[in-house]
Parts: sequence; C-alpha cells; structure tokens
Amino acid sequence: MPRTKKPNTERSPVAPESSPDDNVAGGALASFARAAEAVAATTKKLEKAALLGAYFHTLDDADLVRAARYFAGHQFALNDARTTNVGTNLLRDVLSDVTGLDTENLRPRYVRLGDSGEVAYEVFSEAGRDEVNQPAFTLAAVESLVALLSDTRGTKNKRALLADAFARSTALEAKYLVKLLVGDLRIGLKEGLVEDALARAFERQLSDVARVNMLTGDIGETAARARRGDLAGVSMRLFHPIKFMLATAGEDLADIARTMPGEFYVEDKFDGIRAQAHVERGRVALYTRTLDEVTHRFPELVAPLAALQTDAIMDGEIVPARGAEILPFAELQKRLGRKTVGDELLASTPVVFIAYDLLYAHGRVMFDEPLALRRAALESLVTSSEPGAGDMAATLRLSEAKRVSDVALLDAEFDAARGRGNEGLMIKDPRSSYKPGKRGREWLKLKRALATLDVVVTAVEVGHGKRRNLLSDYTFAVRRSADDAELLNVGKAYSGLTDVELAELTEWFRAHTLQEFAHGRVRTVEPRIILEVTFDRVQVSKRHKSGYALRFPRILRLRDDKSVDEIDTLETVSKLADANGGGNDTEPEP
Repeated sequence: MPRTKKPNTERSPVAPESSPDDNVAGGALASFARAAEAVAATTKKLEKAALLGAYFHTLDDADLVRAARYFAGHQFALNDARTTNVGTNLLRDVLSDVTGLDTENLRPRYVRLGDSGEVAYEVFSEAGRDEVNQPAFTLAAVESLVALLSDTRGTKNKRALLADAFARSTALEAKYLVKLLVGDLRIGLKEGLVEDALARAFERQLSDVARVNMLTGDIGETAARARRGDLAGVSMRLFHPIKFMLATAGEDLADIARTMPGEFYVEDKFDGIRAQAHVERGRVALYTRTLDEVTHRFPELVAPLAALQTDAIMDGEIVPARGAEILPFAELQKRLGRKTVGDELLASTPVVFIAYDLLYAHGRVMFDEPLALRRAALESLVTSSEPGAGDMAATLRLSEAKRVSDVALLDAEFDAARGRGNEGLMIKDPRSSYKPGKRGREWLKLKRALATLDVVVTAVEVGHGKRRNLLSDYTFAVRRSADDAELLNVGKAYSGLTDVELAELTEWFRAHTLQEFAHGRVRTVEPRIILEVTFDRVQVSKRHKSGYALRFPRILRLRDDKSVDEIDTLETVSKLADANGGGNDTEPEP
C-alpha cells in the first residue's frame, strides 16, 4: 500500500516572494494558467490565436515579454544560455515533499495522466492546497524563480527552493509551474502560433514578427516590439540558435524531375550532426538541430572558424573524418553526451565542419536571397582545398555542390556518395530561400540504400545472457502525424548498440522510468531517446495500435541531434508498407 509522508513545510529564505498586491490582471500566474487552459481546450488555430491575443492585451510590457516566452516553451530567451537543470525526477521528489505522498503513489499517476503538470494539479487538489493557499504567484515571481534555479548549484539546494515555491502554490499554479519548469506546456501551441497571435493582436504583419523573432532570438522582446510597432531596422544578433531549414524525402528520380527546375544542386548527404556555426570577432558557437550548444564537444573546430574574415552564420554538418576518409557515425557517437573531450578522444575521433549554406555574413542577412547567391558568398568565404593541406583545410571544409540538369545522372552520383562514406544525396533548388524551421520540397533528400525510420523508445526490457543486467530490449514508436503527437509503437529491437551505450542508457532509463512491471524487468519510460532503426520490411500487424510492425528491426544509431517532434510519422510507415505490398503479419517479430 502506498505510504504517505509528512509534508515538508520548511521555507527557504531565498525563495522569490509574490505579494497579493501584485496579483492583478494578466500578471498573475493564475491568469496565465487560465489562458493556457482555454488554449488547450480548442484545436482550432484561429481560436488559439484569438485567446492568446485577448490575454496579451491584459498585460503590461514586462509581463507581455514573460508570457510570450513562456507560451513559446522557453524559460529564458533563446539568446540567453542559462538553464535551470530541473528534471522530472527532481520535480517528482518535490511534489512528494510538499504533498506528503510517497513517490510510489505518484509514479502510476504519471503513467495514467502522461503529463507532469496534470499530476501536480491532481495531487495538490487531493491535498487540499487550494483551501490553504490563495493565488499569489506572478509572472515576475516565476521569472525570479527560474533565475534563482539557474544560479543555484546542487540538487539539494534546488529541491529546497522548489519545495518552498510549491508549498505556497494553489493546484492550478503548481500545474503550470511544473509545465514551465519542464519547458513543455502541452496545450497544442508552438512558437509559430505565438508569433501569429502577436501579429493578430497588435495588427502587424506575421512575416515581420517572425523575422524579428528570428533575428533577436527572443520572442519576448519581439512581443514588446510588436505592441509598439517597432519591428523595422532590427539587426541580426548572433549566438542564439536559429531553426534549421529541413528537407523532404524524395520518392524517386521521377519525383525529383517533377519538383526541381531544369538545373539544380546535388550534394552529398553527410552522416554526421547538423550544426549551425556562429562566428563574431573571434568568438565561436556551434548549435545542433535541437538548438543546444555543443561547442565544448568539438574544440578543434573553434580555431578554424574563428579565423574567418567576417562575422558569419553557416549551416553545415559536423562529420567524423580523418583526412579524406569519412569515418562511420558510430565514431562520432563516442563524443556525444560528453561534458569534456580529452586529448585521447580528440585524436581517436577527429571531426570536420562541412559548410553548405550561408545565412549571414558581412553584416548582411541572407535568408531571403536565393541559394545560388548564398552559395557563391559561401564559396568566397570558405576556401576549400584538399584535406591535409593545412589546419584550415583539414577541419573547415566546403561541401561540393554540383549543378545537374539530368536526373538520370543521380544514380551514379548516389553510388559515388555512398562510396565516399556518406548517406546519399541532397537535391536543392538554386532559387530557394532559407526558411528556418520549415520543411518543403525545395530541398529533397535521397536515401535509398537502407529503409530507415527515426523512432522514440517507449518501453525497455532486461536483456538475456551477458546482457541480463542491462535494459537492452527497446520498444519504439512513431508519431501519429506531424500535427498529432500521439506515439504509436511499431516494433522492438535489441541489437545494434554497444555494451557501453547500453550501460549508459540503462542508467538513464532507470532514472526516467514511468512504471515498472515484472519486478522491474519491463519498464515504460519517458519518450525522449531517439533511435534510427533499419529493418527488412514493414508489415500489417494487429500486435500494435499503429497497425504495423517492422520485420527484423535493428538499431543503426542513437539520434541525440533529434527531438521527439522530428521522429517519423505513421504516414511514412504506411507508405513503406505499401511499397512492400502491404505484407500480412505472418511472421513473428523478433
């Protein structure tokens, strides 16, 4: 039977205070929460935007800045590198401290509700916190709290700070404090819709709002500027990640011929980590597709990038390479997740940065310029020569972009790219502008050598034999659709990762378990670990809710560079099944 602990009622002397006098209009966290609840209650984008706009009009400038950031899922502006380092385990412990409920009581609630904020609301309601506390938190107090958490070192100190804050919260405030600290409101809202709501609320052009947000890296400042009508003349600010333009999978050569103009670019599709390099007056930062900074993991790239003759933002790929030889992606994985990279790892797993697009240089923002002009500017900035000709040539390289007018030549180009150790081909329209965060058909990717899917792990199981002490068997899922985040299982794999990787993942899965079965041998886990899997075929199956199962799946690699929003969808699985002839589920899935 679940145990109940005595609630922790001690207060931290450094916790931010909220005065009831501050609890006015939209500046109260409770008002923010009610607006969020209304947004969550509708699936219609125009209604969501209207609800946000009405709420924004109730705020003063300072609270408008805070609210826009929070609705976009940011604790800080993107140009602010601070983090709170507050995870779901710490929040679960704090909820236990404040409510007196043992974590054994909380864990099944996470499984049933699937949302940390909903769990907080339920347990705070049951504990009668609304009878003890009055709504008193303001958005300013939330801002102070996340700043204090960023400055506070040590789990024990963070736990005390959080316990004090939650001890003064109502159920609704606790719900949204948790959501804000996790960084995911889960109310059917993305940053683009916040931009749209700001444009509608303050009668501005959406393109102007989106552009200022992209240039500044701060949706909060953008909101204040939109209200004032101050969206013109904003300069690019470096050192905040800009969303990457994405490519669509090309179906076949006929699809490419239909889509591309008479002449198009063909580049190798590199098997590395997509990266964005920011350079300004010798300072360098590298960001991944998940908008995380990874400069410290690739110190050998700093000097050649810093040597560029201008401030710049380049799009490219970090690829493991020794001279002209492209190394397997598995070599690069050795450096992912490391806080420090020692000399031995630098020597054993060298990397290069291969630039293939230029977004900003010489004080000029280039997103709206055609790729042909961006490419010409990139070629003048990055001198490409044979690997080994010098430090600059060895670590900072320019991709080769061939102009091709006959799709029949792509078969040979594809084979040549595979022979160089790369994944396949990128096909790009020379007229294309750079569209941050957008996936269109102006860029196509061709990967025909293996059928692969990007999936997320939803459950794990203890292995057998020498892996009997490891969580090594992974059930994985795809999204229902690009707009529907429901996860649908499509298979289970247990091969492809090294024992070292499995050991590290075992510790992670134990720390992020949602529910245990069979005395801990089987666990449902937080869906955050992304895998790339290959398989023999897709077959129709009643085994999974998705209606499909992968035959003989095998893990190719971990995808630390991707988020759950970027995994494949049921539509992709269905197309692969159709390509297989829609095979029946006649063979057991391994």
